[in-house]
Amino acid sequence: MTLSTTALFAKDPQPTLILDAAARLLGTNPAFEALIQGRTLATLLPSNYAALIQACLFQDRAIAEVEAQVGERILLWTLIPSDDCRQVIARCRDATAERQGVRDASQARRLYRLITENTTDLISRHTPDGCFLDASPASYRLLGYWPEELRGVAVQSLFHPHDCLQSLPQAGEALEQDGYQTMTCRVRHRDGHYRWFEIASRAIRETYTGAVVEVISVSREITLRVEAQENLRRLAEVVEANTDLVLFTDPAGQLTYLNRSARRALGLVEQQTAPGLRDVLDDEAVQRLDAEGWQQAEREGVWQCEATFKPCGGGSLFPVSLVLLAHRANGGERYYSLVARDMTERELREAQQRRHQDELAHTARLVTLGELASGIAHEINQPLAAVVNYASASQRYLQALEHDPKAVQRVAQGLQRINEQATHAAEVIKRLRAFLRKEPRRLQALHIAEVAREAVRLCAWEANQAQVTIDQRMAHNLPPVYADRILLEQVLLNLLRNAFEANREQQPGRPSHVLLSAVLEAGWLTIRVCDQGPGVAAERLDGIFTPFNTSKPEGLGLGLSMSRSIVEGFGGTLQASPGDGGGLILCCRLAPAVTV
Repeated sequence: MTLSTTALFAKDPQPTLILDAAARLLGTNPAFEALIQGRTLATLLPSNYAALIQACLFQDRAIAEVEAQVGERILLWTLIPSDDCRQVIARCRDATAERQGVRDASQARRLYRLITENTTDLISRHTPDGCFLDASPASYRLLGYWPEELRGVAVQSLFHPHDCLQSLPQAGEALEQDGYQTMTCRVRHRDGHYRWFEIASRAIRETYTGAVVEVISVSREITLRVEAQENLRRLAEVVEANTDLVLFTDPAGQLTYLNRSARRALGLVEQQTAPGLRDVLDDEAVQRLDAEGWQQAEREGVWQCEATFKPCGGGSLFPVSLVLLAHRANGGERYYSLVARDMTERELREAQQRRHQDELAHTARLVTLGELASGIAHEINQPLAAVVNYASASQRYLQALEHDPKAVQRVAQGLQRINEQATHAAEVIKRLRAFLRKEPRRLQALHIAEVAREAVRLCAWEANQAQVTIDQRMAHNLPPVYADRILLEQVLLNLLRNAFEANREQQPGRPSHVLLSAVLEAGWLTIRVCDQGPGVAAERLDGIFTPFNTSKPEGLGLGLSMSRSIVEGFGGTLQASPGDGGGLILCCRLAPAVTV
């Protein structure tokens, strides 16, 4: 090297060294000395530096930008051959930041590509007038189109016509003015149906002019969310328009929401603050709510009772059927809703229905007595005829008083018999008047054996005419039942007469039996009437309780139907089943009266 070359070599700010053809070190400059800091030459040069030197000298050309990793630093070496091709000048520069930036950018591009290709949202590029430039692979899952199929397609062709008229013009103006726009619209899938999307778009502008050159959009399908919101909106409308009273409450009993029906029923104006739950419920319902309502709703999700609501404005109390529901929010918080149905109209209807049923039952009793007229006439005529006979005999004995000393005794006996027969006739009339009594039903504790005996007495003559023997088997110490005496007697009479008809049909002109029994089974007082008739097919058993269903030409078909309604009004059941030896069993179950 010449003197000038040596001076330049020494002042070169880049670490530089001189190597011979055998890769031996011939000289270094101060910058390289500062770089080496105790390292060996081989650790600073590329791992194949010997081969690189040979190639540089053999080809008589410079080899640039050869990377060498030195710890966390990256050195780029440039090898320059001398004029005589005997030596090589090796210069390096620290490219750590540069190469790391390139690597980070490459990694970011790779991650961006992975995110774009694997995201469930649709990422797309568009021209300013709305044509697809590119789209992520999610386009196939969301829209049924591959990205290459969408290129050049106008977004307007995929939007719902309504959204094309309203949302798209607004989005275009917002992108032009603000550079960013989010909208919710419907986009057509390839199969023809529309899906809801939330689309966020950003405008890409030209640096100097600010003109929009491209639009980047991220589209997320929100069909399920929109449908859920729509369902919630419809549900809210249903709740608000519901004729039942709907109230939301917190565990402390503070009402947080009342629908229109609740506000109207409780006398609240539109902006009036909702009262506390305890302010609108009667005291008994509040006590039950505290004692069992909250715990049962928490445990089972629902609790219900009958209650009375007190309007805030001092209006009339009204009965409600109250249901308390417990709910859990997504965050785990508990909240409760109350659904109350005003039972005023129902109670009026039930009272009216009971009146109609009592009227019908009374009419049926009249019809029954009409059918039993022969037996009733016989039971009354028999004591009346005896009265006439005893009276005639007494008159004869009175005429013979002068010559017959025993005539006085016989007249006294006749008068006693007259009294007995007249009392018997009066009892028959009393029973008939009681049976025909037309009064509101009066529920009371009754002994079934006494009611059964009265029913048997009423139909005894008909049983004799049909040659039917009534076997009564009443268990001892049966508990009383809570019912109306006349209506229960009417039920038993209907069941017995139905059994007589069945026996006559199966065994005309022959003696037969009907069993009337009462036992306590599984907590129910069970009364059975078993006949020896032809029975009823299993598929027709429930049909015999249908109104106007009868096999009798002169019958109305109301007896069993009315009997079941009466029994169910007492909280019991009336069912039919085939007998073991043929015939039919009519089984009436009543709850025993609760004694205090």
